[in-house]
Amino acid sequence: MRASNRSKSDQDPATWQPPAAGYRCTYATDWIAVKTRWGLTVDPVEQTALTDILTSCPNTPIEVTRAR
Repeated sequence: MRASNRSKSDQDPATWQPPAAGYRCTYATDWIAVKTRWGLTVDPVEQTALTDILTSCPNTPIEVTRAR
């Protein structure tokens, strides 16, 4: 886990995805939930990467807890 976290550094889904393909749907939905929760923007390249990931995750819900 540490090595994977170090390799990620501060990269977004456009430049880094989890090595375990089975975890990519969770990674993408968690990423979107955090961005939504805090009202953060998504750049076009990041959006394309997330869309590409999510095409292999049909009907995967994204749960967002709104920030107060």
